[in-house]
Amino acid sequence: MRKSLQLIGFIMILEGVSGAIDQIAVQPILGAVLNFFNRVVVNNVAFLEGYEIYANLILAVLGIVVIIAAERAPAS
Repeated sequence: MRKSLQLIGFIMILEGVSGAIDQIAVQPILGAVLNFFNRVVVNNVAFLEGYEIYANLILAVLGIVVIIAAERAPAS
């Protein structure tokens, strides 16, 4: 369980950073995979309009929180 949470956190970090880069400039490397959150979720949620970079950076920070929480969780 710990490894799967760490993987999810790592993917969240990658998607958040990649989405922020995609908002500033075009992200050519694995754009369809790494920018899923940016292109599907952020663009279709009305209250995130104008705050795309913040939303992507918050996703990256939440990924760090998930990794830290997985490290501190007791082994199962």
